[in-house]
Amino acid sequence: MGLGVLIDGKWVPEREQEDEGGRFVRPSTTFRDKITADGSSGFKAEPGRYHLYISWACPWAHRTAIMRRLKGLEDVIGLSVVAPVIDQNSWEFSDDEPGSIPDTVNHTNYLWEVYLKAEPDYSGRVTVPVLWDKKTGTIVNNESREIIRMLDTEFEAYAKQDIHFYPQDIQEKIDETIDAIYQPINNGVYRAGFATTQSAYEEAVTELFQALDYWEKVLSEQRYLCGDRLTEADWCLFTTLLRFDPVYYVHFKCNLRRIADYPNLWNYLKDLYQQKGVKETCHFDHIKKHYYMSHPKVNPTRIVPKGPILDLDAPHNRYRWGATLQV
Repeated sequence: MGLGVLIDGKWVPEREQEDEGGRFVRPSTTFRDKITADGSSGFKAEPGRYHLYISWACPWAHRTAIMRRLKGLEDVIGLSVVAPVIDQNSWEFSDDEPGSIPDTVNHTNYLWEVYLKAEPDYSGRVTVPVLWDKKTGTIVNNESREIIRMLDTEFEAYAKQDIHFYPQDIQEKIDETIDAIYQPINNGVYRAGFATTQSAYEEAVTELFQALDYWEKVLSEQRYLCGDRLTEADWCLFTTLLRFDPVYYVHFKCNLRRIADYPNLWNYLKDLYQQKGVKETCHFDHIKKHYYMSHPKVNPTRIVPKGPILDLDAPHNRYRWGATLQV
């Protein structure tokens, strides 16, 4: 997520994001190396070697922050957090913004400078999350789905919490579920919000709510997306659902229904939010400031709404399927 783009190592503040039909198009991420426990990939899982760059506002980056927290990797992998509002220079590090953490590794002012340290003639988007290797001085990976998998599976020797979100017996189902929610829901809210034609918007918002309706039904029959166990798939959906009512419903015109109008999705959202350690990663001040102030084409006044009031600490009913099963 971010405005602007690097072209041959030069920062260009504006870029086109849609196809000829007005549909929002998300380019692929570019750094796709992997950290492995045994180091066979060239990047060995080691304490103190890696640093994670995130935004509290970005749902893709938020996934990685949740996994780092749930696995107990705070002392193993460092963290920098950009300021919530992006301008023509995109993601900025700040000493003054509450909740932000400066770049203590590369000492940059903007995230695009981190990309150039990895690849001086880099061309492409500048996005969070970024997983940086201090030993070789490069970006290992900037694809959130792959980063959460690495944090979940490759740092077992250093994780303080013995919990696992990619159990071997349902790995295929987890991968299929993450695939299923990506385009219509995770990316669907952006496809609706950044559409520049009525037809592109209606196409996206229709697919979005068809998918939400589907998962509402699934969650009427089981506690989590893949059954009785919390998995990576749940955390991939959670960060979108968390932002839905305060941001996407209004800002991105995803207003057929709120998540609060779905009995199962709403209680499921509260269930995940109340998992130990998760609430501390949910910074609604960053979330709302980012979206409402960073997209002037969508919200020209940059006014941040006061509401809605969400009581995610209220009791939920997901215990009717029993306690969370971890393996």
